[in-house]
Amino acid sequence: MAGESPGKKVDPTSTRYDADKIRTIVARVVWLIFVICALALAVAALLKALDARPENNLVNLVYDVAKAADLGIFDLGNPIKEFDGDNAETKTALFNYGIGSILFLIAGRIVEKLIHP
Repeated sequence: MAGESPGKKVDPTSTRYDADKIRTIVARVVWLIFVICALALAVAALLKALDARPENNLVNLVYDVAKAADLGIFDLGNPIKEFDGDNAETKTALFNYGIGSILFLIAGRIVEKLIHP
């Protein structure tokens, strides 16, 4: 081949090894993204249960990340299940964001296994 020195052979196993390394890294990054989304939903539910002040910048940041991570499916404005009575808002947040967290972890693990070599 042009550009190769005579006697130098390309090892096909090293190319496969490089592709496997890249797929492993991509799988880990995808898993990390899913874990961050699940964690954001879980922490937002916890903060809602603890009645944290939304005026606090950190609390507000967690709520914003959770709102982005809920994908409109687990949105507290239009929840999957809405509770009535005492502490209805807290129960609704715990249920919907809790289910969302669990589903993110399950989906993340499935996607990671599909990508990982």
